[in-house]
Amino acid sequence: MVHEDFKEELMPNNVEHPGHYVGTEGLECIEAIRNALTEVEFRGYCKGNILKYTWREAGKNGDEDLQKVKMYADFALEASSE
Repeated sequence: MVHEDFKEELMPNNVEHPGHYVGTEGLECIEAIRNALTEVEFRGYCKGNILKYTWREAGKNGDEDLQKVKMYADFALEASSE
């Protein structure tokens, strides 16, 4: 039997690991973007996504969009601590 935490890591989810954002080599799009941008640019990218998901939350995906807001805030904070 597969441990639930491990099983969740393997399965894409719409917030943390959306399957449609994983390339053929297994690299997630967010990592390619992070590697292509400076820290300041990446933080700006994250802040733009925070605005986007906050804006559309009530009319589209509700709590899922708010989870994405949190995820992008975490990405921005991580970038500043690297």
